[in-house]
Amino acid sequence: MTRLWDKGASLDAQVLKYTAGDDHGLDDRLVHYDIRASVAHAEMLAEQHLLSAEDLSLIRDALVAIGEEHAAGQWRVALEDEDCQTAIENRLTARVGAAGGRLHAGRSRNDQVLAALRLYLRDAAESLRQGAGAVADALDALGARHQGQELPGYTHMQQAMPSSVSLWALGFAAELRDDAEGLGHTQRRIGKNPLGSAAGFGTPNLDISRESTRRRLGFTTTQEPVTAVQLSRGKAEAQLLFEITLLTQDLGRLAADLMLFYTQEFAYVSLPDTFTTGSSIMPQKRNPDVFELLRGRSAVAQAALNEVLGITQKLSSGYHRDLQLIKPPLFRAVDSCLQSLAILPSALHGVRFRPENIRLDPGIHAAAAANALVSREGIPFREAYRRVASTLKDKE
Repeated sequence: MTRLWDKGASLDAQVLKYTAGDDHGLDDRLVHYDIRASVAHAEMLAEQHLLSAEDLSLIRDALVAIGEEHAAGQWRVALEDEDCQTAIENRLTARVGAAGGRLHAGRSRNDQVLAALRLYLRDAAESLRQGAGAVADALDALGARHQGQELPGYTHMQQAMPSSVSLWALGFAAELRDDAEGLGHTQRRIGKNPLGSAAGFGTPNLDISRESTRRRLGFTTTQEPVTAVQLSRGKAEAQLLFEITLLTQDLGRLAADLMLFYTQEFAYVSLPDTFTTGSSIMPQKRNPDVFELLRGRSAVAQAALNEVLGITQKLSSGYHRDLQLIKPPLFRAVDSCLQSLAILPSALHGVRFRPENIRLDPGIHAAAAANALVSREGIPFREAYRRVASTLKDKE
């Protein structure tokens, strides 16, 4: 096995296991993106007369085939590969010989890794954005199913003012759409082309075109100067994790409401048996496990954000191997959030409010009564407030 940095010396197996870490397993999701970036880089080299048309054809065809084989499950990144970049390049050179070694001209594994990661993040952010929108749509439908159904509005866990199922559902839907918009804003940092920065200091004596790879890969802009690329590591990732944290907190608050409404003491809602589980000892129990996990998974996102910020906060300029440690929390949080977004629309479809159990305390209209006095008599709100409070006290 030849690694990209190999100079012939052997590597202790324990060192390989420690330094590669989980990268080989995590990198399977990046194979598709690394191949896309590698094809764009090869086409740029040919455009700049640094790669022959014949070699370009060989490299491009081989890369496409390697990617298709990976997608079909015919190979996976192994520990001996160290990462997907090594796995792909070794397979490439095994197929096309010396031509494969020409592909690495004008790039380092640093900008190669970051290009694949940003292409992945671009798709992940969009999938998360669409998922948040789908949950918001499900909440719209829930509100429409219970149009006109009153619901107490709570402050300090006490009935405070009259609300409705529609207002409750539409409030969460609005915030989820706000979260979706926040996820869209992450594309500003994700959309910067790192290719051509190489190890962080450009490619002296090679006339490459960073604009060519930017255009081919659909990046919005090329990151300049080249020294900014390594300084930016972790920032797009942290911004995405911040938005995921806000989103999962909204999902958690939604779940907390539904679990409260599901208790026997409230009994405001029924949940479908297909989205609840049973007890191993209590035959009567149906447990809202899906919503409990939704509530808990906001901690997964927040922990991932803190982990990434902690890794990058005191690094000096340039590349450091510490940056490899960003992948596990990043992928973990993305996967967790996508799973929550995928299950929630179906779960919400089965939620039914139970009007026979929803009772509004008579005092819940006190604020409306005070407002009516202000409107009708033109008195200061504080006077109206005291008059209504006195009336309520007399009724006790």
